[in-house]
Amino acid sequence: MVASSLEGMARADASCSSTNTLRSFVLVCLLLLLVCSQTATQTRAATEFYPARAFDVVHYDVQVEPDLTSKTVTGKVAIRLVTLTDAIETVAFDCADLTIDSVRDAGRNLFFTRDGSRLVISLRAPAKPRETHTIEIEYHGSPPHGISFFVDEQQVYTAFSTSQWMVCLDAPDDKATVRLGVIVPASWTVVANGRMLERRKLPNGRVLHQFRQDTAIPTYTFGFAAGRFNEVVENGGRVQFRYLASGLPNADVRRVFGDTPDMLTFFEARSGVTYSDSNYTQVLAAGPVQQEMSSFSVLGGSYGRWVVDHPQDVALGAHELPTNGGGNSVTCVDWNHFWLNEGMATFMAAAYIEHRFGRDEYLRLIEQYRSSYARVRDAGHDKPLVFQNWLHPTADDRTLVYRKGAYVLHLLREHLGDQAFWAGIRLYTRTYFGKSVTTSDFQGALERSAGRNLSEFFGQWVY
Repeated sequence: MVASSLEGMARADASCSSTNTLRSFVLVCLLLLLVCSQTATQTRAATEFYPARAFDVVHYDVQVEPDLTSKTVTGKVAIRLVTLTDAIETVAFDCADLTIDSVRDAGRNLFFTRDGSRLVISLRAPAKPRETHTIEIEYHGSPPHGISFFVDEQQVYTAFSTSQWMVCLDAPDDKATVRLGVIVPASWTVVANGRMLERRKLPNGRVLHQFRQDTAIPTYTFGFAAGRFNEVVENGGRVQFRYLASGLPNADVRRVFGDTPDMLTFFEARSGVTYSDSNYTQVLAAGPVQQEMSSFSVLGGSYGRWVVDHPQDVALGAHELPTNGGGNSVTCVDWNHFWLNEGMATFMAAAYIEHRFGRDEYLRLIEQYRSSYARVRDAGHDKPLVFQNWLHPTADDRTLVYRKGAYVLHLLREHLGDQAFWAGIRLYTRTYFGKSVTTSDFQGALERSAGRNLSEFFGQWVY
């Protein structure tokens, strides 16, 4: 999530009288929003492009080899799907600019064509409902984004735009399990979704790292990070915490991520759901990256150096953890409801700051959100939080989704009171955990919990 053009905005925003403690967080939020903008042109809103999907992807088996020197990827993916309707003749996936080398089903070649950034595959015969097919696709390419290569630092990692580096369905409501293999030099360390299965030596000094995520997750949370990292492991009991970094002593790495176990406990209590993986990894990597993926997050190394000197400025780490858990396990049905993911994560980061450092720090963050939203509103660019079309968001649109969204949740908390508000959050998360939601689902959960009609509030602030 890099954006040199946004750095000036972020610095100006953070220079409000609130103190330098928030500067890093403001930059983080704006940089996070850029990837959503980049991805929106590549990722299709489910309701517009997949109004009644004829099949359901249940599992991806992926093997990818990034080449650091050429900044390319070579991969293969077996996509297991179940048909939902009758007489299906074609299936289509998102493939961005990847070159497709072959497509097979049960070892037989299938005819395929390109429709812009979509791969359209003709089945051997029309499929009936509840048929299972495993489509095997080999591909290669030079992704313009979605994966970042750092030659000098010997690092590579993915960020959000999954169809840039593997063929998949880039729809937020389509969730699947995944087995992900990453081939890298033997000296590298790798993290990816879920749990490590094996490390297998290959010719020419390479190693295949195999991971498996057994909980169905949206494809935008698929990913990996690999490179020359130091590794720190903390046993948190039920969850093992793993920290990867380069250029920082291990003692400083522990300082940067020392609050992570407390964050997890806090978010589990507030959301009412338990973090589902046995491990959680945080990576301090090259470049100004801020990206959550299922079971791990990749953060810019500058964040780590900042937190060493400013121990209270942990909002970025706090932002990515709830997004990794409830924010993506309860997934917006399409990008038009994206505020349910990122507005919620931004607000929850502030709630953790209140828990950890007190009410005044929380209110300083809320004031940052309010003032950012006010600038957009005063410029005449205010919009409902439920967008009519998120395919081409502006910088102001992204401010609305993240910062207006967080501010509105604060107002809702004030409107309902803490007991009713947090009870509503827990009901919402528990009811829809593992499902895809709309804003009306969120409103309904809050209304049921509070025993109050919130139509006026949502009409004013959300719709």
